[in-house]
Amino acid sequence: MKKSLIVIFILVIGVVAALTFEIHHRQSGSKGELVLYGNVDLRQVNLAFNGSERIESLLVQEGDRVKKGEVLGRLERARLKAAVDQARARARAQRDVVERLERGSRPEEIEQARARVDSAKADLANARLIYERAKKTSGSGATSGQDLDSAKATFKMAEARLLVDQKALQLAVKGPRREDKAEARATLRADEANLALTRQNLSYATLISPTDGVIEDRLLEPGDMASPQKPVLSIAITNPKWVRVYVSEPDLGKIRNGMKARVSTDSFPGKVYDGWVGFISPIASFTPKSVETTDLRTSLVYQVRVFVKDPSDQLRLGMPATVRIPLVQKK
Repeated sequence: MKKSLIVIFILVIGVVAALTFEIHHRQSGSKGELVLYGNVDLRQVNLAFNGSERIESLLVQEGDRVKKGEVLGRLERARLKAAVDQARARARAQRDVVERLERGSRPEEIEQARARVDSAKADLANARLIYERAKKTSGSGATSGQDLDSAKATFKMAEARLLVDQKALQLAVKGPRREDKAEARATLRADEANLALTRQNLSYATLISPTDGVIEDRLLEPGDMASPQKPVLSIAITNPKWVRVYVSEPDLGKIRNGMKARVSTDSFPGKVYDGWVGFISPIASFTPKSVETTDLRTSLVYQVRVFVKDPSDQLRLGMPATVRIPLVQKK
């Protein structure tokens, strides 16, 4: 019984050793190349409207190729357009106010103020004459005390009216106060900023593709309520594509950025894609202990991105791929 157990144990050790050799042989390939296995990877963009309105139209379907700057969809814009018109009218009215203050009083206004001063002077002269006459005749009893008081009051009112008209003329000549101009200009800047904001909100009602790619998913439909938190479309960025592979620590020193590579897949037998090593992770896939034995150190792996040229767009996200990197590179 013990001998049988020993024989079985030796056979198990042999099988494990054979599998280990086979895996290492497959990873290392021939002496002249490094063979790695991984999956095709690419970037994706989830697009959402930067506004909360109902979707009016979507112009693309799944599988459509789109270009950067292409219009993909629109929101309902009636409310946004009305807000723009209102802000534009407010800014235009305030701009007229600023222009009026900057130009100052019109010549006609100044002449009108002078005419009022001249009229007030004439009224004052007439009131003074009546008052002086009343004072002379009041002593003989020809003018009553009430009439004298009335003439005096009219004279004082004429003096005050002349003073008011003279001040009004001075203000008309000087024009608006500096503080009033500054306040009007500040209000205009605020109105123009509000107009720019409403125009920006209106532009957000149009969904623009930020990159070249392929529509992968259409997540909402016309009539749905859009918001910045709800993606409407997802775009697969077809350029660049890469194969995400992992290289063991002993083989890490054999590769470097820029090395040429050949990529193949099971989906297209015999088809070889040109590629190059574009990224080697500086960090292992797991955090090692502070002290590792020699055997444990060999189990560390590092992520490598091998970028691949795919002009026919045959490679798909997640597709298994084999990468062969010649260890002797031609200059």
